[in-house]
Amino acid sequence: MTMRYIPDTWRKLVAERAFFLCEYCLVHEDDTILTCPIDHVIPLKHGGLHLPENLAYSCVYCNRFKGTDIGTFLFSSHFTRFFNPRTDAWKSHFVLDGALFLPKTAIGEATIKILKINEVERVIERQELIEEGRYPHVNAQRFILT
Repeated sequence: MTMRYIPDTWRKLVAERAFFLCEYCLVHEDDTILTCPIDHVIPLKHGGLHLPENLAYSCVYCNRFKGTDIGTFLFSSHFTRFFNPRTDAWKSHFVLDGALFLPKTAIGEATIKILKINEVERVIERQELIEEGRYPHVNAQRFILT
């Protein structure tokens, strides 16, 4: 696997562009145990470019579960790509129902499935953050509503 250094200026740009939220599950970096790594939306091994336009802010869990995948086979032989925070509107593919993510499209369903966004531990964590008034973070309104 080809690893590329991501300059600090790009890291800052990506974090600020995402309002310090994971662009997949919308958890704020302050509510993660570990820092938020930068994700190549289209991995380099699949021809993705090493440019800010292909980078997303991602929590450790979403980043780890996504890995270098670009999609999955949802319905037998039908390949479905993942949500792309650079080209897709979050609210077009997902809706929050309390601490659960519900898919609005096959892209949303594939992303929820592979990134394990509704894994029990992650839902419990979001529920605790909801009870503390920390989820969805005020900055998430930009993704949910616009």
